[in-house]
Amino acid sequence: MDTLPDYVDHGLKALSIGLNPSSISVEKGFYFANPRNRFWRALDASGLVPEKVVPGVPFQERLFQLHRIGFTDVVKRPSPSAKALRAADYREWAPELEKKILGYAPGICWFHGKMAAKNFFRYTGHTDVVLEWGMQSVIIRHSAVFVSPNPSPANAAFSLQDITGWYRELATILHDMEHA
Repeated sequence: MDTLPDYVDHGLKALSIGLNPSSISVEKGFYFANPRNRFWRALDASGLVPEKVVPGVPFQERLFQLHRIGFTDVVKRPSPSAKALRAADYREWAPELEKKILGYAPGICWFHGKMAAKNFFRYTGHTDVVLEWGMQSVIIRHSAVFVSPNPSPANAAFSLQDITGWYRELATILHDMEHA
């Protein structure tokens, strides 16, 4: 199966967790590659990283290596939209993600959208988790959990400004963690 590679390692400040790779992202070889996706623009405007954000593989690798921000998905099977995902996909892939999180222990598991977080928790046996936007009361062993709106163009309920605001909040939390 063609999919996006994980950018996961020990010592990550944050692990960016999408629902699943889009077909466009797999074709282009990097996360959030749809030009209408607002991830890269929100990241650039948020101050989460102290330099100009340039969408693409080189900058994605720079985020991973220099800024210690990793990338993965709840489900690794690509699809043109989230509607194509089935319960079997979550049953197969959510436990795999949980193993990665437990093994690598990122500082923050950063879920893009409540659907991604909800299905991760549901299919790893944590059905009592109540999700809000932002920092969650639940942790995954040693990793904090943060949920921001999905930047997908299909999620029109949230503007670029809304998404950028949540990324700014994450930036503040990461800054405070580094200086605690």
